[in-house]
Amino acid sequence: MINRRKSKQILIGGVKIGGNAPITVQSMCNTDTRDIKATLAQIESLTEAGCELVRLAVLDKVAASAIKDIVKKSQIPVIADIHFDYRLAVECINKGIHALRLNPGNIGNLENIKKVVTLAKQQKIPIRIGINAGSLEKEIAKENISLPQKMVKSALKHIKILEDLNFDLIKISLKSSDVLSTIEAYKLIADKVNYPLHLGVTEAGTLKSGLVKSSVGLGSLLSQGIGDTIRVSLTENPVEEVWAGFEILKSLNLRQKGVNFVSCPTCGRCQIDLINLAKQVEEKFKSLKEPVTIAVMGCPVNGPGEAKHADFGVAGAIGEGYIFKKGEIICKVPESEIIQKLDEIIKKSLK
Repeated sequence: MINRRKSKQILIGGVKIGGNAPITVQSMCNTDTRDIKATLAQIESLTEAGCELVRLAVLDKVAASAIKDIVKKSQIPVIADIHFDYRLAVECINKGIHALRLNPGNIGNLENIKKVVTLAKQQKIPIRIGINAGSLEKEIAKENISLPQKMVKSALKHIKILEDLNFDLIKISLKSSDVLSTIEAYKLIADKVNYPLHLGVTEAGTLKSGLVKSSVGLGSLLSQGIGDTIRVSLTENPVEEVWAGFEILKSLNLRQKGVNFVSCPTCGRCQIDLINLAKQVEEKFKSLKEPVTIAVMGCPVNGPGEAKHADFGVAGAIGEGYIFKKGEIICKVPESEIIQKLDEIIKKSLK
């Protein structure tokens, strides 16, 4: 049982972040926000995958203007990612954005900051202070302290700007491409403020390397109760980020949404194309919404026993498979019929 850090709860378009709310999974569109049709199509794909919050890059006035139509048609809350130009933040708030990713110290003088914060406060629009290790303020970057300490110092500086304006709908992230720096920065900030934390390892990499780095970084923090919302940053279709996020949460029993897949590594006892079978099973049932565990085991010698915790599963044999439910074998079918039979049994049981 993981004892989660107590954090202030905020609302992003009706989605609760922090407090005792479930840890949310979010992603970011890689479409041009000015292309409303393409952006909405990607948001729809992300929503179908289970994404609960989506962030969009707002680079100019045209992108900010597009926010109105995107927010109106999106099924999940939309966050605007803005750098330097306070006018884009104002425009996005006026167009109905649900939250901002914005570092107040980077958008000019205090009057400009006040304009954004006043509007955000009126509309109850949360602001995420997003600190990246590679873009720290020059004066902080030069200090003779560790990188995690620099990241936390930068975050506290931006937090103070908002707090001085009596604004507390704040969410914080402190991301680095270095896993250990990321972990340490979040641990440091977790003890200093009670705002909800958005976890992520930035620029984690492509699918394989990015999954490993993100799993180590996010998993370490989540296992210590730190984190209220997560994004797995991958150089890949963002739908994969959503899948990865839920897999990380499910592995720690922090979310139970969708299927938990279990499969054994191949060994000399395996007399079936286990790798291909496991991929087919995962692909077939990945869209199931029910929190069930499905196991794919290599042999009937100890497969059902080792996977007796699974709700459903199959154990391979020579050219055939044993379908089991809660550790009890219920039928044997030819290898070519395994997927079909497993599908029939699962559908019948979940009715």
